[in-house]
Amino acid sequence: MNLVYSYKKGKNMRTVNMHEAKTHLSRLVDAAAKGEPFLIAKSGTPLVKVTPLETPTGKQMRRLGFLKKASFKIPKNFNSLGRREIEKMFDRSR
Repeated sequence: MNLVYSYKKGKNMRTVNMHEAKTHLSRLVDAAAKGEPFLIAKSGTPLVKVTPLETPTGKQMRRLGFLKKASFKIPKNFNSLGRREIEKMFDRSR
């Protein structure tokens, strides 16, 4: 395992070779998720940087969609709507 200087963060970053990454992937990903990013190198050349995802929490989370405040009712026969038309399309007796 090597340490490579990360110019963006201004600190040394752990570098693992491809074989070590495959062998210890679960452990490495757990460490990255806890804030310890690392690089995966092939033949000594860094190829990939593994960092934790920045997931929104609490008020940062936004609900997608246009029905935030809309109210609507689903008809009681919703599951049978269009049944005859669909049966006609797949009727093999013709």
